[in-house]
Amino acid sequence: MLSVDTPAYDIEAARRSVPALERLLPMAHCSHSPETVTTRAAADAYLDSWNGRVMDWDAWMIEIEGARAAFARLIGAAPDEVAVCASVSDATAGLASAIDWSAGRDGVVISGAEFPTVGHVWLAQRRHGARPMTVPVREGAIDAAAYDAVIDGRTRIVSACHAYYLNGHIQDVAAIAHRAHDAGAWIYVDAYQSLGTRTIDVKAMDIDFLASGTHKYLFGVPGIAFLYVRRELVERLEPTVTGWFGRREPFAFDADRLDYAPTAARFETGTPPVPAAYIARAGMRLIEEAGTDAIGEWTAALSRRLIEDGRARGLVPHGRTDPACKTPSTAFVCDDAHAIETRMRSAGVIASARGPVIRIAPHYYNTYADVDRALDALVDALPRG
Repeated sequence: MLSVDTPAYDIEAARRSVPALERLLPMAHCSHSPETVTTRAAADAYLDSWNGRVMDWDAWMIEIEGARAAFARLIGAAPDEVAVCASVSDATAGLASAIDWSAGRDGVVISGAEFPTVGHVWLAQRRHGARPMTVPVREGAIDAAAYDAVIDGRTRIVSACHAYYLNGHIQDVAAIAHRAHDAGAWIYVDAYQSLGTRTIDVKAMDIDFLASGTHKYLFGVPGIAFLYVRRELVERLEPTVTGWFGRREPFAFDADRLDYAPTAARFETGTPPVPAAYIARAGMRLIEEAGTDAIGEWTAALSRRLIEDGRARGLVPHGRTDPACKTPSTAFVCDDAHAIETRMRSAGVIASARGPVIRIAPHYYNTYADVDRALDALVDALPRG
């Protein structure tokens, strides 16, 4: 039985760093995080640079490389295995464009828990010869063994998100990776819904490719994402979705030569997202300072409170409810979720509607009192009668 009274870091300092808490209760980190004092200072630093120097490329490239390195540390990779992209859609499309679907390897196995953008990218590869197959979600979850029915000798890549966006269910990607590799296939992981709330080590989990943006649990903003590519695979892949920052020497300005960078940077395209990189780097620093193990322990305790007290209020959780098997996001089944989200916002609580559920997703600065307030706001927002 999980019982945690206080986290292993200074939660009061963490709360003071979130100005929105003075007027709102952010509980939708599965969708978007709030501004912090640290990330606001980073945004101001970019604006000061832009205003003061107009074009400050040397300083801006330092921030890009700093953000790349911060993401690499977060997932246990090296910076040269990480590409800086504009979104997970961008990252996934770039990877898909580099895959040869011929020579008997035309299968792409897609988790039914993928966020639509990832599934759409793989489905679009049908015109290039890919043969998509889906592993279905059953009762809000997918067991790793379910992949056995579809992974075979024709599978080129398995796309298995770390966490289901709808209800936070965590997939055992290490077990799925083992199954994929036994069949000679690769594994691609979208970690957007989990990164920042638990430790992810791409080497220990034997992941080939992993992508995530930063505006959920990493306290960043839209407009930047990262793609990890296992070093041994980098030079085997030449993306056709490309651009000048994917070159070996971007500032050579040679339009007649397609020389791919020798690192994961070959998956980069145009001018990098400099403003977002400033903020992303600062947000990831907050996660590093608190520690993903400590964050995971505390948010699991908050999840247990959400589930137990939600049930006590007559709410019905969606999917599995063991905090060890889910992200901090807890989904409750309801009708007209978007209307409920709007009513909760009117009460000062930010939740997130998705299809048939309303999601309440706390982070490392939230408290048990926050959980109780969010649940009360949800109950009050439900239709009467």
